[in-house]
Amino acid sequence: MTRLYLVRHGRASAGWDTDPDPGLDDLGKQQSIEVGARLAPLGPLHVETSPLRRCQETAAPLLSAWRLPLMIEPRIAEIPSPEGVAMADRVEWLRAAMQGTWTALGPRYTAFRDGVVAAMRSRGGDSVLFSHFVAINAAIGAALGDDRLVIRSLDNCSVTVIDIAADGALTLVEGGHEADTLIR
Repeated sequence: MTRLYLVRHGRASAGWDTDPDPGLDDLGKQQSIEVGARLAPLGPLHVETSPLRRCQETAAPLLSAWRLPLMIEPRIAEIPSPEGVAMADRVEWLRAAMQGTWTALGPRYTAFRDGVVAAMRSRGGDSVLFSHFVAINAAIGAALGDDRLVIRSLDNCSVTVIDIAADGALTLVEGGHEADTLIR
């Protein structure tokens, strides 16, 4: 059995409709320190992050505590917006998409979801993965057999715990802390 700790990044310094790759704001930096302190007694474990700055910055305190290098896993990145959607319209698209299912979004998005789950199944041992709201919900959905994009309203720096059996089955052990998440 492999245990994964899926950490949603800390609060970003800019919205999804204004900056394609923002870092953390001051609150997000504090959240990253707190989640690092919470997880530090568990390891060191293998750690990977999304390629986006907010995840890398969230992982930094834990990586420093465990003296580990930054390792990037592209398959746990943020859900891509559709081609041709202007940056200013991304939040509107995401809010609408989050009301539905992966199947309704079509093959590009079911492939994204399947990539997230494959990344998680490919871990060789207990790991901490720093990722995003929708990607973590994809893992929760796989564990629960639920096709919705959003199952839990995960707060910034929440920790979701998933076990992966030898046969690849995902089990939700603990859902991350929820909050009224502002999609901006």
